[in-house]
Amino acid sequence: MKKISLYCSLLAILVLDACKTENYVWENWSYTAVPLVAVNTAKSALPTIATANTSFFDMGAANLASQEFEYTLKWEGFGKTEVKSIDVYLGFVKAPATGNPAYPIVVSQPGGIYPSVTQFPLPSRVASTDKLFMTVTDFPKVITATAGQMATFTGTDLTKVVQNDYFIFKFILTMTDGRRIEGYQENVCDEARGEVGDCRVGVRFRRK
Repeated sequence: MKKISLYCSLLAILVLDACKTENYVWENWSYTAVPLVAVNTAKSALPTIATANTSFFDMGAANLASQEFEYTLKWEGFGKTEVKSIDVYLGFVKAPATGNPAYPIVVSQPGGIYPSVTQFPLPSRVASTDKLFMTVTDFPKVITATAGQMATFTGTDLTKVVQNDYFIFKFILTMTDGRRIEGYQENVCDEARGEVGDCRVGVRFRRK
């Protein structure tokens, strides 16, 4: 019976394969790497949690322009691929009227590890409003910038920012084999679910 069952299974596979009439893009998959970040929570002007990949500027403070945002950037190739460089893009986003994540950050339960919702919109893709901030070739790389520096770079008037506006960094990876990885979906980077990658990181404006 086992031999007959195995024969029938192989026959079914051959028949199904013979009936295939179209090739799909997703069938030509390959391994890639993912970016990883670690926010320096000690430099956040307001309390935050490391797993949120989010820092805060206190927009009510007199030293707003000199407040710093800092994170460490590296990558993980899972032993399957290598990264040559990461292009780091920076953009400024005006907060929508509704739908912004709660503050203080709500932590998921059970577990108490990850934020209950994504802190920045997904999917995360470099937009026309994002500008190339730097290209990193040596890892890990500590990236530090003040609110004033990011405002100057993005053409943002710090006197006009409002609650929940934010600066956001996004990443494009170039593999050693020349492939350029530009798009990341929810199942790659979602801090609310502890996904494998960190395709963006940002700092929000809030008041104490």
